[in-house]
Amino acid sequence: MEDPWLVVGLGNPGAGYSGNRHNVGQMVLATLADRIDARFKSHKTNAAVAEGRSFPAGPRLVLAKPNTFMNVSGSPVAQLLAFYSLEPDRLIVVHDELDIPFDSVRLKAGGGHGGHNGIRDIIAAVGTPDFVRVRVGIGRPPGRQPAADFVLKDFASAEREVLPSLLDDAADAVQQIAAEGLTAAQQKFHSP
Repeated sequence: MEDPWLVVGLGNPGAGYSGNRHNVGQMVLATLADRIDARFKSHKTNAAVAEGRSFPAGPRLVLAKPNTFMNVSGSPVAQLLAFYSLEPDRLIVVHDELDIPFDSVRLKAGGGHGGHNGIRDIIAAVGTPDFVRVRVGIGRPPGRQPAADFVLKDFASAEREVLPSLLDDAADAVQQIAAEGLTAAQQKFHSP
């Protein structure tokens, strides 16, 4: 049987953070869980996990939301890879990205952390940067607002109107990566 894909949505735990821009990765996982009719359950790896298939006979997805704060996401991710006996090339991390305009999704494998502390911690914990990232654009903060404050605020009302479409796009990207590979997904999501 083909190995599943481990799909990790980054964010911070607790209701107070649930609508923050920094939690968009976990919002995408909620969308995916609804699509595959899976429910998150507590897991011994300090994460909430839901499992299912994108479509009958499609690739198996293990959706995981670490119970840790974003900046220390690496340990649960490394434990999940070990638990499911997966290599990092079967890992998809969904996260917010300041350097991509809001309402855009960009896909890549490998590379640096780009200042994203959650990605930095995962790279350190799994020992390689060679995993797939679904980067969900949240844009830059307006004016002189510090980035750290911006990511910990909820989406603005105008953004919230577009947010369901953005979450659907990111969920589509995850499903396409799992079914057809990164290159096919990039061709779809990066074309004008």
